[in-house]
Amino acid sequence: MKTVESSELFARWKQHRDRDARDELVRRSLPLARKLARRYAGAREPFDDLVQVASLGLVKAVDRFDPARGIAFSSFAVPTILGELKRYFRDTGWSAHVPRGAQELALKVQDAEQRLTTRRGRSPTVSELAEYLELSMEDTVEALETAAAHHAASLDAPINEADGEAGTVADTFGQEDPGLELVDATATISAAARHLSEQERQVLALRLFNDQTQAEIAQQVGVSQMQVSRILRRALSRLITP
Repeated sequence: MKTVESSELFARWKQHRDRDARDELVRRSLPLARKLARRYAGAREPFDDLVQVASLGLVKAVDRFDPARGIAFSSFAVPTILGELKRYFRDTGWSAHVPRGAQELALKVQDAEQRLTTRRGRSPTVSELAEYLELSMEDTVEALETAAAHHAASLDAPINEADGEAGTVADTFGQEDPGLELVDATATISAAARHLSEQERQVLALRLFNDQTQAEIAQQVGVSQMQVSRILRRALSRLITP
């Protein structure tokens, strides 16, 4: 059987509204949609759901594509499909109301975090993220906090323990977090960060968000562990009572 050229299929769809031609165009490009959906597979969304969203974007691309413009369909389809995926995350992927601008920045930081983790084989520090994205430490920390509103887990979500017993996420809580005294500072760091020096913001971010020890922070920042302890105490004090 002779393979029909895509240009002929588009002509049949645009001129005669031939749905068989439209369906064939979509079928041929489904591998592209799946490939683009896989880019977001690590974002805690089921891959099948992402494929459905990408496929919807593909259908929109087929309907909107104008062969007369002289560009390849793939060049038109890729940004259309990616736009549909990003819109999906903006509109339905947030557990709390977050302004559109904050959503965009949080997703940008999350994407950068994944890229740097893949490139370096470890999670990047806040300062590395800020440098990579050319953002201030304050904006980077705020974006990381905003990202916490993305895909919040239900306390009733079922889990299976290593010993085979079933339970829920809530059952895993019960031990006092050693960093509990830092919760108030974490909640206020974005608003009060302007009161801190660059070094104080860096040290505090490494402690709060990267969960690094004082010794690890001292080695990274280039000061003694005693100095790190003093910086943390001073920064926390200024955050609580700016």
